[in-house]
Amino acid sequence: MAGRLYLCPTPIGNLEDMPVRVLGVLKKVNRIAAEDTRNTLRLLNHFEIKTPMTSYHEHNKTEKAVYLTGLLQQGQDIAVVTDAGTPAISDPGEVLVRMCHEQGIQVVSLPGPCACVTALAASGQDTRRFCFEGFLPADKKARRQRLAMLEQETRTMVLYEAPHHLAATLEELFSVLGDRQMTVCRELTKLHEEYIMTTVGDALEKYRSEPPRGEYVLVIAGRSVSQLEEASRAKWDSVSLSEHMSIYEEQGMDRKEAMRQVAKDRGISRRDVYQGLL
Repeated sequence: MAGRLYLCPTPIGNLEDMPVRVLGVLKKVNRIAAEDTRNTLRLLNHFEIKTPMTSYHEHNKTEKAVYLTGLLQQGQDIAVVTDAGTPAISDPGEVLVRMCHEQGIQVVSLPGPCACVTALAASGQDTRRFCFEGFLPADKKARRQRLAMLEQETRTMVLYEAPHHLAATLEELFSVLGDRQMTVCRELTKLHEEYIMTTVGDALEKYRSEPPRGEYVLVIAGRSVSQLEEASRAKWDSVSLSEHMSIYEEQGMDRKEAMRQVAKDRGISRRDVYQGLL
């Protein structure tokens, strides 16, 4: 009978946030797969846990997943931990989880610390709808594409960033998104925890002159639906009504249907379109 894979969240700063259930699992499993065995060893020593460890990180995630699923198929129980927070969230653990599902191995996800949710809840931004982006891609082309998609995003956006990249990332965000409302969340659950409600532009000015310290979560307001509608209407300002009508008529619409679509595009009534054409 195959063993179980346990996804075990660990504190994102304050050791007192260690879930009691996770402690029990880490003590009873056959092996712990850790993103950084040195960091995890300090955590295990603090809680007097002697379970053997093996490394599982970004650079060995595929081949090591094969090895770990082999142990699981033999009946061993394995716990996965990341350096901080919940495994498989912006983390190589997702590869192992997927492989386990493909092989019919049971995956158990334990609730616990997660920087994304911690930051969002205390950000003061809209929490009803949000999207988690993690770290933006390092590849320049992929990064431009992702930012272009976020420019139209109406949900609150949550991003992670390291201190040495923060100013450059804020500059890119300001260039693409404009001066949005945002909350800069720093050193979550730690001694110098900080939440700064600001704008992208003001945050950029702050960190251009002040060296960032600690790990950051950026919670950024999405674009409002009214802004999207206004932008959609604005693109037709340079097109005459007759040219606008021709676009739809050339697609096979009859005149009445084309007038209805033109009115919708421009945010005006069909009567206004009719009179404008006259």
